[in-house]
Formats: sequence, structure tokens, C-alpha cells
Amino acid sequence: MSLRVGLFLALASLGFVRASTPDEVARFLAGLPLHGTSLEETAAAPAWVQHAMDFDDAWRKLDTKMAKVRSWAPDYLQPQYEERGNVFYFFSGPDELYPQALFPNAANYVLVAREPVGALPEPEKIPPAELAPALVNLRKTMNSVLSWSFFITKDMKEDLNHQQLNGTLPVILVFLARAGCRIDAVEPVGISKTGELTTDKPATRGVHITCFSAQGRKQDVYYFEADLGDDVLKRNPAVLKFCESLGRGSSLLKAASYLLHEGGFETVRDFTMTHSDLIVQDDSGIPMHYFDRSKWQIRLCGRYKGPIEIFKQHYQPDLAEAYAKAVPLPMGFSFGYRWFPNESGLILARPK
Repeated sequence: MSLRVGLFLALASLGFVRASTPDEVARFLAGLPLHGTSLEETAAAPAWVQHAMDFDDAWRKLDTKMAKVRSWAPDYLQPQYEERGNVFYFFSGPDELYPQALFPNAANYVLVAREPVGALPEPEKIPPAELAPALVNLRKTMNSVLSWSFFITKDMKEDLNHQQLNGTLPVILVFLARAGCRIDAVEPVGISKTGELTTDKPATRGVHITCFSAQGRKQDVYYFEADLGDDVLKRNPAVLKFCESLGRGSSLLKAASYLLHEGGFETVRDFTMTHSDLIVQDDSGIPMHYFDRSKWQIRLCGRYKGPIEIFKQHYQPDLAEAYAKAVPLPMGFSFGYRWFPNESGLILARPK
């Protein structure tokens, strides 16, 4: 590291350098150019240069796949694709990648998962010796989604606890920055048990990101750290009350560990089915037998090869039969746990 960069980092740690903006932080984490910003000097460190090079290479491969998702969505997700509405993504982890690709016109995205929120990083205050391992860990956190399109829950528990870049927030900011969004504000938020945003002893904590899409649309991204089990929601329904206050929307369920196939998640399943104009899910979402065909229009996409080995107990014979009788819509991209395109399937469910 050069003497100039070292001096800059030392001054930053003492508060003599202008604090970076949320958008600059997002671009720093995403390995995007920072010329003319408050983080230009920090980004001259060899650790960040290597991070940007490695991330560019990994993202280029991922974006080839995501371009297929983005081109598919307008044809098959109408009219919700065009709507400036809400997207609810339960069991999401920090995955803002797919909501943005499938519903780029939405006004509100609400992500809910058990992973910790974390804090907005201050890159200029990260000690030089800790910058490289912090950035390496960020890439490690994202390895599975970059390679296979989903996060591995057990790995996130360790990766998201890194001292410098912790929680889901840094990952969400990376996805937004790489999607071409400009981050306007990042603020910690809480919600009361009645679903109202509050700072006074909130029942559930989260973060609110205000951004503008590449097309200039204002968008609000919320991430809430919450357990969606029935027992917890009975005591603290804050997150569902907040979603209800926004109105109806589209729901996304992807690589959800088949939790909705087991007992103990009826509340969030029922909420999804009663508050969604469109449900986009893989087979790990709501089991097929819950969709009454007299009340739901079902369109099947791709193929159903059953769960991967670790979840083999959740095979759905009725879903396999539905695929056998249908002419599934084409996909051309992988989704969820089946990471080969010719093995993936999607279920599009709309209430009649």
C-alpha cells in the first residue's frame, strides 16, 4: 500500500475526511469505478483493486444468466411486471438480485429472513490490514449465489458475522449497485406489532434503502430480520402487518428450504396466498396441493425433476402429474436449487 493511501486511511479513521455516501459505499462493495468520489483513494488500495477484478469476472458470468431472466419476465409476468406495486419475498436472505430482475418496475420490495441486518459499512475507516480479508469474505458470502443462484443458509450464519462487513445489508447494496441503481439513503428502521414504522422499541428491526433504478424510478427496499414460524408470528405479527399495510402485491418464493412443506409455517403461507396477485415460486415454495384449481390459475414453466438429494423427502407426485399433463412454458435459465437450466422449473400462480 502506498504512503498516500495509508495517510488517507489514517485521516479517515480520525474523522478528517468527508464521510462516503451510501451510493459510494454500494459501488465500493460492488467493485465499481469510484473516480471523483470520497472513496477514490481507498479504492486505490491493492486489496480493493483485486476485489474489483475478481468481482467483475464473477459478475460477468452471472449476468449472462440474469440477462435471460430479465428478458423472460416481461413476456410471462404481465400485468404485474409493469406495475409500480409491491414485491414480497419471504425466506429471502439478502437476495435482492432476483426481485430486481423479475419485477424491475416495482415501487416496494420487502425481503424477510432470519439473517442479521448488519450496519452500513464505512470503508474509509476499515484498517488497512483488515480491508483485504473483509472484501474476500464478502465475495465468499456471495459465492453460492454467483455460482448457483441461491444462498446456503448454514454458510451465511458464519459469513455474515464478519467484523467489518457484517449482515445482509452489504450484500443487498452490491446487488442494487450492480443492477444500475443509485442509492439515495440507507436507514435502520423498526416496525411495531401493529405494522407501523417506528424508532421507539420496535418489535422487529430492519433497514430501509431508498434508491433510483437505472430507468430513474424511485424504489424502496426493505429488509426485516424476522422468524416466520407460526409461534413467532403469533407473538409478533409486525412484519406481516407491515406488508399488509402496503396492500396486495406479487410474491416470490425461491430456494426456501421447503419450509412451507412442513408444519409451523401456515401463517406466512396463508398470508402469501391471500395477499398476492401473482406468486412466482419454485417447488420449494407452497406445495401444489394447496392451490385449489377452481380458485387459482396455474402456469408451469420449465421442468420438474423433483428436489435435490438433501430435500428428496419433499417430492410432489401431484406436481409431477401436473407437468406430465401440461405444456410447460419455456424458461431457458436455472432457478432455485436446480442450477442447470434444463432441470429448473417455475410455478406461476394467480388467483382467479
